[in-house]
Amino acid sequence: MTTAAPTAKTGKTPEIIVGGLPERRSGWIDWVTTTDHKKIGILYLFTTAFFFLVGGVEALLMRIQLGSPDNTFLDPTTYNQLFTLHGTTMIFMVVVPIAAGFGNFLVPLMIGARDMAFPRLNMLSWWLLVAGGAVLYGSIFWEAPQAGWTSYPPLSSSGFLPGSGIDAWILGLHLVGISSILGAINFVVTIHNMRAPGMSLSRIPLFVWTILVYSYLIIIALSSFAATLAMLLVDRQFDGTFFDTNAGGDPVLWQHLFWFMGHPEVYIMALPGFGMVSEIIPVFARKPIFGYKAIAASTAAIAFLSVMVWAHHMFAVPMATGVLGFFMITSFAVAVPTGIKIFNWVATLWRGNIEFRVPLLFAVGLVAQFALGGMTGVMLAVFPLDWQLTDTYFIVAHMHHVLFGGIAFGIMAGLYYWFPKMSGRMMSEGLGKLSFWLMVIGFNATFLPQYSAGLSGMPRRVAEYNSSGLTEYNVISTIGAFILALGVLVTVYNVFASIRNGRPAGPDPWQANTLEWFTPSPPPEHNFDVIPTVRSAEPMKDIRRAVEQREAALAAGTNGNGAGPHVSEPPGKQPEPL
Repeated sequence: MTTAAPTAKTGKTPEIIVGGLPERRSGWIDWVTTTDHKKIGILYLFTTAFFFLVGGVEALLMRIQLGSPDNTFLDPTTYNQLFTLHGTTMIFMVVVPIAAGFGNFLVPLMIGARDMAFPRLNMLSWWLLVAGGAVLYGSIFWEAPQAGWTSYPPLSSSGFLPGSGIDAWILGLHLVGISSILGAINFVVTIHNMRAPGMSLSRIPLFVWTILVYSYLIIIALSSFAATLAMLLVDRQFDGTFFDTNAGGDPVLWQHLFWFMGHPEVYIMALPGFGMVSEIIPVFARKPIFGYKAIAASTAAIAFLSVMVWAHHMFAVPMATGVLGFFMITSFAVAVPTGIKIFNWVATLWRGNIEFRVPLLFAVGLVAQFALGGMTGVMLAVFPLDWQLTDTYFIVAHMHHVLFGGIAFGIMAGLYYWFPKMSGRMMSEGLGKLSFWLMVIGFNATFLPQYSAGLSGMPRRVAEYNSSGLTEYNVISTIGAFILALGVLVTVYNVFASIRNGRPAGPDPWQANTLEWFTPSPPPEHNFDVIPTVRSAEPMKDIRRAVEQREAALAAGTNGNGAGPHVSEPPGKQPEPL
């Protein structure tokens, strides 16, 4: 048994040599012990997909309960438990870590690195996510949490609720938060220190920009939230007084601390989807992105402003008018850089040679749905209007239009776009378009009626309602939820069918712009045989142009001086660096 020298291709040293060959693990053991960023990214994607389906089933059960007035399908306790688990799952177990899944797979490839900066820490982050989900859902065997995904004290800090569900909620979110923070540190170090030669910050892909800003926001917001959760646990288990009004505490403190995390969390969830759209639209518009620097700057501006608007979730709390005015203005301000992104995406499509492939359909769907959700957000930033609509179904509709419409459509766009790189197979265009239209119809049928229900006075977080003009809205919303679920299931089927029988993709099926398409599909463990030198924000265009010029020169030489025929490079071999 000896230790091998670093290999020429990978630059890595195999840990164990047996009989002159490296000892390789196989099967599931290789997957759960890997430090390959691409496998870890895929593990994240499958894990979050599982929790997405679980959270979706919880949502459908709640919609069945609300499908008719005075329904007894679920009792109030079960409804509250499903409500709490659904919100917690979708935000902390799906949307935040699914961005880490795409980031893990793509960021090193996009910046020309061979792996993440800390491969073992990377794997630990995934294991902590799994552990956090297991703790959260393990609570159902005792008494699942039922204080809502926001868990406001005194309901969550006192003895009002039986069992240890809130404690499991706290511990589960601690583990998931540590997972996200460690992953964010890994992204920051990787992006700042492991870029290919020539890839300055003004040339990194816009998706990498969003992952970088996403990571900084996670470090700021979730570190604060970890302290907030610890304070709640101290109140519950160690006679603490942080949120106990009888002992000098203040439950409103929880709201400030929670939403100091909660509003940046909106953009922690949204920014990676924006980055995906910024990569996909120029590829299928066959144009460079309009205003690269403006989009990158708007990403940083959104992050800066997002930590200054938390109290617009608290307009119903007694605050001075001047304070309310400040948070109203900052809420308006955060819409400006978001509007810049939408303008630039539309300008990129304008007069482009557009190819309406499935990734572009979902990307445009994100732009349209997020714009609608954003407009209702600007309405709610006017605090006198918010006083009238707070805690109604108008808020539920707005939140889902921003989060599901602005994130799930981006995730679908990214999945269809990068699936060929991850698997080496193309997904079915027909099934993809069917999934898109089912999701668009189901999404709007689900949430547009909820705006009307909210304006009609339907309170949110209730398991029952009477038939005073609300039945039609809820029936349509419930039918829409099942159509939306069917659209998601079509994509799930498309994924597994394409893994087995999809058409081979080749290294660059979309004729794309960024470095991940420089590698074979799926990429080798070491990513690059030769790391190219980057000369612009669209390095693959430069590489293709250089290859075309070289081949044209060789062809001209053959015709002119009788040189032997040009032999093309074998399939999958990477071109020489520029």
